[in-house]
Amino acid sequence: MDLTLSPSEQKFRDELRAWLEANHPGPEPEDPDEAFEYRRRWQRKLHEGGWAGVSWPREYGGRGATVIEQAIYSEEMVRAKAPQPANILGLLMGGPVVIHHGTEEQKRRFLEPILSGEEIWCQGFSEPEAGSDLASLKTRAVRDGDEWVITGQKVWTTYAHKAKWCMLLARTDPDAPKHQGLTYFIMDMEQDAVQVRPLRQITGEAEFNELFIEGARVPDENVVGGVGNGWAVAITTLMHERSGLGAAAAAGVRLMLDDLVALARERGVADDPLVRDRIAQLKIEVEALRLTSWRGLSRIQRHGVPGPEGSLPKWQWSEISQRLTELAIELRGEDGPVWDSPWVYRFLRARANSIEGGTTEILKNIVAERVLGLPKLR
Repeated sequence: MDLTLSPSEQKFRDELRAWLEANHPGPEPEDPDEAFEYRRRWQRKLHEGGWAGVSWPREYGGRGATVIEQAIYSEEMVRAKAPQPANILGLLMGGPVVIHHGTEEQKRRFLEPILSGEEIWCQGFSEPEAGSDLASLKTRAVRDGDEWVITGQKVWTTYAHKAKWCMLLARTDPDAPKHQGLTYFIMDMEQDAVQVRPLRQITGEAEFNELFIEGARVPDENVVGGVGNGWAVAITTLMHERSGLGAAAAAGVRLMLDDLVALARERGVADDPLVRDRIAQLKIEVEALRLTSWRGLSRIQRHGVPGPEGSLPKWQWSEISQRLTELAIELRGEDGPVWDSPWVYRFLRARANSIEGGTTEILKNIVAERVLGLPKLR
């Protein structure tokens, strides 16, 4: 695909860059709760400026951006070191799924509060015994009149402790084949039947959570895509998650690579041939990630929805992030593990990259079977 920006795309980038320079909110607070409210205020400002949900159709409050403009947007946000919006899961997954599979009533009810950050969304897919094999989930939903009663457990639920709504996948037909007996719900988190338990991470943060659901009620009007069609809706969610990562991830690791070069110079090893070789290899891989991400966007441009190719950039990004941060810790020498540098946080946080959003092993299988057409292992 042609990576030269058209005049309209260049105008889009210039307008966004100028807006970010004029409206950047400054440094993020260190306190987690203060930081979250800071990101919520930032999302509100993005929405007011017309820069939240840029990929969404204009009739639903978005900007109707092309896939190329979406990539430009992601790259410019990273370049400006702008904070992540508070409702990132709603913007990247919840909203697009409602737009694609939801009823007109659901679109009217949920889309505007997603854009403004008024209502935070989380994702209730993974369970203690159903992560990579998601279709084996055990959370049950039983119809009771015009409501569904949900019982089960979810884990690794990002921002559940802040969320109003949960994108929940549950089994509604225990007798159907495992991929066919699932339904996708929008569950209200603010009820006594939903208990949230934060999971403390190696970084000291607690952005992930466990959910304990004991008889939570969801109205029938909050079923998305129809009863029994949850697997198809869930796949749409996951494809949006992985495709939305590509351009921003590539831009992010490019910035980290610049920081790594600066670190090598600071430590006096920038001319060491072994260090130069490892940095050069990372540079090649970062550029390959950028080009692969843009290639995936061209697929969306042709077909309208993300495809399995979106798994490849996520896999590449995970491995690059881990190798890059490992090298940074090595270059810091005896100061490597000392918590006085952003590199220590980056190194620890990168451990999760090959697990969250689909494990690297599962992503390799997806690429092998659904992109390359290789036979499944028996």
